[in-house]
Amino acid sequence: MPQTLADRRAAIEEVVYRSALYLDELRFGDWLDLTGAEFHYRIEAYSPELRKDMVWLEHDRAGMAALVELLPRHHVNGAKWHRHTVLYTLTADAEDRVTAVSSLTVHHTQIDVGDAHVEGGSSRLFLVGRYYDRLRHDGDRWLLEDRSVRVDTRQLGVGSHLFP
Repeated sequence: MPQTLADRRAAIEEVVYRSALYLDELRFGDWLDLTGAEFHYRIEAYSPELRKDMVWLEHDRAGMAALVELLPRHHVNGAKWHRHTVLYTLTADAEDRVTAVSSLTVHHTQIDVGDAHVEGGSSRLFLVGRYYDRLRHDGDRWLLEDRSVRVDTRQLGVGSHLFP
């Protein structure tokens, strides 16, 4: 699996960016396919009032699969979501493991329902944070084995169960 640093970075960017696209497109099964069997996912935020970290969501791969299965039964507001990520750093932990840090912003576009042809309405910034990912090379591809989403935004509202 010898790769140049540029090749490795391009492959990791592909996983990070594809994960954002799949979540935007509500393709949760495809998103899960980017994860390994030992995948672990958590969403965290720091509370200055409590002076400690809060964990908002934490699941292994099976827990995320169960969450994805329940999503169609949840109330959603019909908005469009757009995740923008940029890979900041990539650190090789071993020949087959890397740690990546990416910026994350999530934009929310409220859909105008009065006209069936309207593609979108007003947009706003919904969330700001970072992805802290650990990836493992498996066969011919890289898989997420751990994702910690550290959010700065703490007031989210309806639809926020569609995880960042």
